[in-house]
Amino acid sequence: MWHDIQQNTDEWLDLRKGKVTGSVPSIGSVMAHSPGKFGDPAKRLAINIAVERITGKRIESDNYTDKHTERGHEEEPIARMLYEERYFTEVTNGGFYDNGETGSSPDGRVGEDGLIEIKSVIPTTHHKAIKGGSYDSTYKWQYFFNLRESKREWIDFVSYCSAYPEKTRLYVFRINKADIEKELSQIEARLVQFEQLIESAKEFI
Repeated sequence: MWHDIQQNTDEWLDLRKGKVTGSVPSIGSVMAHSPGKFGDPAKRLAINIAVERITGKRIESDNYTDKHTERGHEEEPIARMLYEERYFTEVTNGGFYDNGETGSSPDGRVGEDGLIEIKSVIPTTHHKAIKGGSYDSTYKWQYFFNLRESKREWIDFVSYCSAYPEKTRLYVFRINKADIEKELSQIEARLVQFEQLIESAKEFI
């Protein structure tokens, strides 16, 4: 089910509780390490999700922000506008995809089949993505998970660097769902293992 809501609102936060989400600390922690083994971040996440499912109340985060996070909030609308101008399209609200035990919040929806995920970055990170001709692998599981949750066909990784020359501030790389079937299968298998970790935490609690 898709909810047309804004990110970081109380309603959005409530929808996320008790779920593995598309944020990097969430799905990124789940997918880290080898199959069947989970690191400390994933174990902490399992405990928090277990508590939220038992109590029905969300665990308040520290709402940690730094200059990079703040820059992203300020520059995302600019990147979105430049993307729309380049591709003669409209980016609509990403909202929240709620699939029961999982969910995700892409930065935007494009047409009937697409999504975008915007990263506002420093020059060296932007340069690396352009030179590599691909997406920033730091966030790969977030991109793939967004496609899984939304059931859409493609997602555009959008890198924006305000410090770069004007003509090259925006870099876009498209990831098609058809090209990541192996990774989507890995997510499916990993989520089954992670649910077992959550259940173990619930039983202990």
